[in-house]
Amino acid sequence: MTPREIFARMQQEWFGRSGPLTGDLLADDVIMEMPFGNPARIEGRDAWLAFANPARAAFPVRIDECHVTAIHDTTDPDTIVVEYELTGTAAGRQGTAPFIAVLTVRDGRIARWREYQNPMAMARISA
Repeated sequence: MTPREIFARMQQEWFGRSGPLTGDLLADDVIMEMPFGNPARIEGRDAWLAFANPARAAFPVRIDECHVTAIHDTTDPDTIVVEYELTGTAAGRQGTAPFIAVLTVRDGRIARWREYQNPMAMARISA
């Protein structure tokens, strides 16, 4: 699958439903980077799932929509830059937060995902 196809699947699987993530879209040796997050870097599918699933279960915001504002191709055909917004609801309040992600695919799976976000934007919804 191409990076654009992978991101379309991510929209359905990661943002479009609740419940645990399976890791089906991830390479075994995936690198997940969140430069403004904690942790800032996670290496490996199992390590990512061990972090992401408990965090997802405890996250007080229900993601209602993922709206892609732009997808930029790069000189590397396996890498795209995606600008998107997540809209979520918590305690009857709704809000939207912008994100930028750099997605690299290898052999039809996510090999590297670097996500830039304002962690306070979604936190404000649940405050």
